[in-house]
Amino acid sequence: MISRFKNLAKKTALTGALVLTAVTAFAADPIKIGSVLSVTGPAGYLGDPELKTLQMMVEDINKKGGVIGRPLELVFYDDGSDASKANGFGKRLIDDDKVDLIVGGTTTGSTMSMVPLVEKAGIPFISLAGAVVVIEPVKKWVFKTPHTDRMAAEKVFDDMKKHGITKVALLSETSGFGQSGRKETEGVAAKYGITLVANETYGPKDTDMGPQLTKIRNTPGVEAVFIFGLGQGPALATKGYKQLGITLPLYHAHGVASDEFIKLAGPASEGVRLPAAALLAPKNLPANDPERMVSEAYTKAFTAKYKTDISTFGGHAFDGLNIAVDAIKRAGGTDKAKVRDAIETTKGLAGTAGIFNMSATDHLGLDLSAFRMFEIKGGDWVMSK
Repeated sequence: MISRFKNLAKKTALTGALVLTAVTAFAADPIKIGSVLSVTGPAGYLGDPELKTLQMMVEDINKKGGVIGRPLELVFYDDGSDASKANGFGKRLIDDDKVDLIVGGTTTGSTMSMVPLVEKAGIPFISLAGAVVVIEPVKKWVFKTPHTDRMAAEKVFDDMKKHGITKVALLSETSGFGQSGRKETEGVAAKYGITLVANETYGPKDTDMGPQLTKIRNTPGVEAVFIFGLGQGPALATKGYKQLGITLPLYHAHGVASDEFIKLAGPASEGVRLPAAALLAPKNLPANDPERMVSEAYTKAFTAKYKTDISTFGGHAFDGLNIAVDAIKRAGGTDKAKVRDAIETTKGLAGTAGIFNMSATDHLGLDLSAFRMFEIKGGDWVMSK
């Protein structure tokens, strides 16, 4: 579906800055898409497929004539999974690069460091981060594509309830995503009849969660464990979990919805359950389901181009740029206020994460039905019925 064409990619010395433009005789000025992603560092397996996806889409869109007769130009910075760097890169995108809109940050920390900048400047911003704080309370210029951490906690607890689990140990990361996830998990537990009998944390750069897991193992009454984090940490925690001989059901949030997690955790990932977009296994949906058709087209294009597996994180970028392009078309140009209004009125747009229906009070546009429960079996994702 999405084919390759020659492009000009210039890597600058500005800490991973990348400007991508099509070698095409466009007469009109380009539409500048800015992005700050975590392509390297602990969150690299989230940011890398996000960047690859945006590059692939820009190439294909430009090959087909661009958007409203104008080429897309991707201006990118890698924050190295360091949220403290994202603010500076965001400022550069706005002040120096003069981008028309921004797709990304990868992480909640990076996203939230840029939010004050885009709100002040009036730049449409579609985040690829998971925490609900990105869109609640509603911020005029900020939108997102991944399901929220609150939705993840609710989906996990709903599954636990079906399996008769009521006493749970929580292990969360102290990153922005993990902190928000912990807060949201604590907030919805009672709604599902869940009691958190243990509540431990680990740092995003920690390589040994043995002490926390040992405490959890020794806590009386624990019936299941829920790990809330992203990047490499949850995989390390999963390996430690098995090494300590813990046999309780193990759940994760959607921050690990990638084949890379299975590779990093190895055999220890067997049996792990988590909520994620149907993109992980769209074949479980009816053949004419719009979400399946979009997901399979994206999967085919991405794997053909990069010879590697897709992830839901790349899917978030796919959805983000599609929402932006759809809004620009409906706005009839890049007037920032008109594009913002068009994004907010996105209706019935099929993406890899679900069908987006945004509004003035909902800058995500997905409900809990867009989330599916998966279990890792035989080193692969299996959608729970």
